[in-house]
Amino acid sequence: MMGNEAILMNDERYTIFKYGSYVIRFKAPYSLERYTQVKEWNHGYLVVMAKYSHNEEEEEEYIDLAPILEGLYFDADSFLEPIEKVRISYD
Repeated sequence: MMGNEAILMNDERYTIFKYGSYVIRFKAPYSLERYTQVKEWNHGYLVVMAKYSHNEEEEEEYIDLAPILEGLYFDADSFLEPIEKVRISYD
């Protein structure tokens, strides 16, 4: 993982955001199968494509990391500042 790149993925129940040595997990929608594409990254705000079990087509989904980070007592601005890119990876 590059110094300015974060990873987005999910497991059965959680969305997972990895950056540096941090792994942040938060509740995912019950029917989320997987994230398929990051369409936009804007300082903590993600627009992604996601595949859900209840729909044949992918859907656009929105994730705002700032309130999640603040709820975990992070300084969201400082944490998000160096991240230039987010990619999907299930490795």
